[in-house]
Amino acid sequence: MATTSLPAAPSPEAPRRAGSAPTAASTSSPRDAGQLARKHHKVEPVFWWMTIPTLIVFTLAIPLPAVMGIFYSFTNFIGVGNWRFLGLANYVAMFSDPQIRASYLFTVGFSLVTVVVVNIVSFLLAVGLTGRIRAKVAMRTIFVIPMVISGIVIAYVFQFVFSNAVPAIGQALGIGLLKESLLTNPDLAWLAVVVVTAWQAIPGTLLIYIAGLMSVDEVIYEAADIDGASKFKQLMQLTLPLVSSYVVINTILGFKGFLNAYDIIVGLTAGGPGTSTMSVAMNIVNGLTNGDYAYQMANATVFFIFTLLVSLLQLSLMRGRNKK
Repeated sequence: MATTSLPAAPSPEAPRRAGSAPTAASTSSPRDAGQLARKHHKVEPVFWWMTIPTLIVFTLAIPLPAVMGIFYSFTNFIGVGNWRFLGLANYVAMFSDPQIRASYLFTVGFSLVTVVVVNIVSFLLAVGLTGRIRAKVAMRTIFVIPMVISGIVIAYVFQFVFSNAVPAIGQALGIGLLKESLLTNPDLAWLAVVVVTAWQAIPGTLLIYIAGLMSVDEVIYEAADIDGASKFKQLMQLTLPLVSSYVVINTILGFKGFLNAYDIIVGLTAGGPGTSTMSVAMNIVNGLTNGDYAYQMANATVFFIFTLLVSLLQLSLMRGRNKK
């Protein structure tokens, strides 16, 4: 017998679905979405409570005094009292001042020599401390100790060494150059400053070189050994090229740091004999305390521009290496 199928009865919920109210997502306007996004990205009040005091302290401690110092460099201000606007008079006098020129020459020359000494010694030490030697971890700790000692303390210790121990050794061995303290010789006092500054700076540079050397794959050296390359050849043709970026970093950062040399020079030679070891930073500080406020502010402004140019050089060199 043939059967006929009857059409399904419409569900009672069908009309309700068809005529149901639209959801919130379907009726939300762009304005509502924007308000929801702003509410979602609302900055917590604790952010402002932490940021605003920090910005105020930073502004009062660094940018504001710098702007005031640059302004006073165009005046005859001595640090207190009234002042009068002089224009570029301080800058013109500064560039014709032999003491300031001598301080720049000493600072730049001292920085160049020290950065070379520090990088050579640090690199050789890093090669040794990453080699197959015993107790290399303990030796790394020992070599890093000078980095945590105050510069002024190091300077006073070495002042005693150069003034007493070294002359005694020179007299005992009959070495005429060492019979007298280097600190009293205007032609050799800078060597003592280089030695002490390098002694403190080597640990930081050493750590960077150790990190660079440890990032080099040992497979490269194993292949060089198989090819019969000597250790010196591996050092010059493999190690140096592979850590060249670390050499650039240490050289530029070291040079910038040595330009600001102050505490070690103060404790070691106090800028003497005479003014033979007077750095730019020391010259500025001495002038500020002796009533030459505006004049030394002009010196500080020029020195700031000089160090800024060194920083820009650093950025350009690093960008150039990254592109390669």
